[in-house]
Amino acid sequence: MNQPKDSYSSCAFCRFMRSLAFSAIGGGVAGYSALWLGMERQNAIIVAFFGAMGAVIWISRKKQQ
Repeated sequence: MNQPKDSYSSCAFCRFMRSLAFSAIGGGVAGYSALWLGMERQNAIIVAFFGAMGAVIWISRKKQQ
């Protein structure tokens, strides 16, 4: 099987699964951190959403060549 030369290029399914994993990690870390800092539950959910979105954007950025 041919392996891609660039480690950042992969199949669509692999990118989708990676984005799911990092959104769960980013959302969990951000949400529980917000709760630990004393925010209310409604605000922690919003923080978790932006944490998940930030993690996916961070991992899917392109390397500069």
